[in-house]
Amino acid sequence: MGLRIDQKIVIVTRPTQLAALRQRFNTRSQAKFQIVSAMKRKLAREVQASSVKLDEMAEQAFVDVDEAATKYDQSIQQLRSDLDFDDFDLPVQLVDRDFLPNFVFGPHDVIVTVGQDGLVANTAKYAVGLPIVAINPDPQRIDGVLLPFRTEQARAAVRAVLQGKAKYREVTLAEAILADGQRLLAFNELFIGNRTHVSARYRLSVAGKSEPQSSSGVLVCTGAGSTGWLSSVFNLAGSIASMFTGAQTKPAMRLDWEDPRLVYVVREPFASKVSRTSLVAGMLESGAELAIESDMASNGVIFSDGVESDFLEFNAGAAARIRTADGKAKLVIA
Repeated sequence: MGLRIDQKIVIVTRPTQLAALRQRFNTRSQAKFQIVSAMKRKLAREVQASSVKLDEMAEQAFVDVDEAATKYDQSIQQLRSDLDFDDFDLPVQLVDRDFLPNFVFGPHDVIVTVGQDGLVANTAKYAVGLPIVAINPDPQRIDGVLLPFRTEQARAAVRAVLQGKAKYREVTLAEAILADGQRLLAFNELFIGNRTHVSARYRLSVAGKSEPQSSSGVLVCTGAGSTGWLSSVFNLAGSIASMFTGAQTKPAMRLDWEDPRLVYVVREPFASKVSRTSLVAGMLESGAELAIESDMASNGVIFSDGVESDFLEFNAGAAARIRTADGKAKLVIA
C-alpha cells in the first residue's frame, strides 16, 4: 500500500452522555439517579400521567442512555479490532475530543472520527488537509449528515485512503487571525463577541466601509455551517418580518460545502449615539476579509464551531482579520 513509517491511524472519540455523568458524579448509580430525576421533572411538566407511569417513563430514559453508551463503546472496540490488522501494519491511537487542541497530527495520518456530526467539525479544523473517515456508530439514533460510513465499513474506507483510491469532498474553512499571529480555524462558523453573549463592543470594517457596533456578537459562517447557527438567524429574521410586515418568509441561505465564500451576520445589532447598524450582514467573496477591532474591556473572545473552551482572547486593542482559510477539510465519501 505504500505505507510510511511516520503514518498512523487516529481514532477520535467523545464521551457518551453516561460517561460524562459518571465522571461528574463518580458512580453509575449516581449518574442514573441524575438522569431519572431530571427526566421525571421534565415529564411532570409535559405529561399528564400517574406517578407510577412517570417513574416507568423516566426509567426508560435511562435505559436509552445506557443502550446508546453501550452501542458507542462496542463501536470503538470493533474499530480498534478492525483497524489493527497486519495488512495495515500501522499504529492505531485513540484521542478524546477534549485533547484535540493540543494534539499534533502527523502529516500522513488517517483520521477516523466516531460520533455525531459535531465531532467531524471539531476535528477537521485541527487536521487540515488530512483524510477524515467519519463513522456513524449508531444510525438508529444519529442522522449523520457528515457521517457516510457505518462502523463495519471503516476498514474498507481506510484501506481505500491508504491505497490512494478514496473519494473526497474538500470543505471550505474560515479562519480568524489576530495581529499577534494567533490563528483559529472553523468548519461551521466563527463567533466574535462577549464570552457571556451579552453586548459586545467593537469596530467592524468590510469592503472599504467601517462603523462602531454594539451587538450580541458576529457570526462568520462557511457553506458547511450555513445549515446550522446561521439558519437559526435567518429563521428568526424571517419570522419577525412576516409577523409585523406580512412579508413572505424566504428559505434560509444555503451554500455548498466547497463554496469559497463566507457569510457574516451581526446578531441583534443595537443603534445608539455611539453604535451603528448599516453593516449587519453580507457575503465575503473568496479573498475578501472582514476586520474587527475589539472595544471590550474584558470577556472578549473568538471561538469556533460552538467549542467555547478553545478560544482566542479578544479584548480592547485586539484586532482580527476574518477570511477563507487556504487549507480545506478533507472528508472521505462513500
